[in-house]
Amino acid sequence: MRLHHVQLSCPIGGEDGARRFWVEGMGLVEVAKPPVLAARGGAWFRGGAVEVHVGVEEPFVPARRAHPALLLDGPEELARTAERLRGLGFEVDWTDRATFPGHERCHAHDAHGNRVELLAIPPGA
Repeated sequence: MRLHHVQLSCPIGGEDGARRFWVEGMGLVEVAKPPVLAARGGAWFRGGAVEVHVGVEEPFVPARRAHPALLLDGPEELARTAERLRGLGFEVDWTDRATFPGHERCHAHDAHGNRVELLAIPPGA
């Protein structure tokens, strides 16, 4: 068994905010949704082995605790990604940087307040 994708939600009309976070901030590419699903709104994003589906949900409530955790290719990529997200105006929190054994991490919040954990394994860990 392996994970196919993770689903997050956005409010009606929130697709552009999702694109800013997932494409501009995280470096994923948007992929076309099947026509039968495209009519529902939302957007799908893919990069490497990661696929994120953002669906429209009304009423919308952001996932403030539940979250996807994405493993980046090292501490340098983690720092670059966090800085890029911060430069785009997204909240990035390093409070728990050293609290997950064998990893460095931060938490970001997408355009709709959904929590996303970013991790990297430091050299020698």
